[in-house]
Amino acid sequence: MTNLDQFESEFRSATRTPYAYAPIDLNHGLLITDMPTPDPAMQEKLARFLGVGRDDKPIELEHVSIDATCNVRELLEIVATKKAEILVTYRNLHSDAWSWPHSLGDAVDVLTQITDVPVLLIPNPKELDSQAKVDYAEQMQNTDVVMAITDHLAGDHHLVNYAVALTQPGGKLILSHVEDDETVQRTIDAISKIPSIDTDTVAAELPRQLLKDPLDYAASCDEVLHKANVDITIEHSVTLGHRLKDHLRLIEEHQVDLLVLNTKDDDQLAMHGLAYPLAVELRKTPLLML
Repeated sequence: MTNLDQFESEFRSATRTPYAYAPIDLNHGLLITDMPTPDPAMQEKLARFLGVGRDDKPIELEHVSIDATCNVRELLEIVATKKAEILVTYRNLHSDAWSWPHSLGDAVDVLTQITDVPVLLIPNPKELDSQAKVDYAEQMQNTDVVMAITDHLAGDHHLVNYAVALTQPGGKLILSHVEDDETVQRTIDAISKIPSIDTDTVAAELPRQLLKDPLDYAASCDEVLHKANVDITIEHSVTLGHRLKDHLRLIEEHQVDLLVLNTKDDDQLAMHGLAYPLAVELRKTPLLML
């Protein structure tokens, strides 16, 4: 390696992507159900959950009921007309697929991919037995533990800003980034077959460098929010591991009240990366899908 190459590598290594904080206000939400009449208790609970700790700015949660004749195109037209800042709904509207833990339903699939409005996904009321309703009611009391999950934490201001907005004052926001260890190992194995490259150095430095950017960004989030006097605690979990398995473990360990994750992918029409398997697995955890 020439001195110039070494200098360029060190310069790039020192480059950081600072967090850009932009407060988000949620004033008007749309609760979309297949119930003919609104459930006042449900509306009140969800409005409180979304606005906990912000009594001066309670969210207005309007109920919209869609019947079996309402197709997805008509639902999108309703959403466009209402101009809500957040949508709240559950899996498998007007479908008996809720009884199989394998899908989200066409309404949720399209809402998360077509609209720019965040979707808060809650359990389908039909899924909850008596004990599950008790557990879920307790979980929906507050948002004092929120987790934001991404496979590219550094620079994901949009994700972090929404997670910050929905973490109650005095609460904790966990920024989670899991680098897939099998992918990293395959890369190291491939590089080991190139004689001109020092494999030992790559094996030692590649994982460290892959984790450096998200670690620096998490530190930047903490720094910026502290300076902005935002009353929440920032923690991070940046590791090598199995993305789905490790995220599920972290969510259970921290007893997360709300999970925030991206669903859109510029390179494909299907739901982004981990979003779909997590949404299918976590049937009793509220998910904010961006």
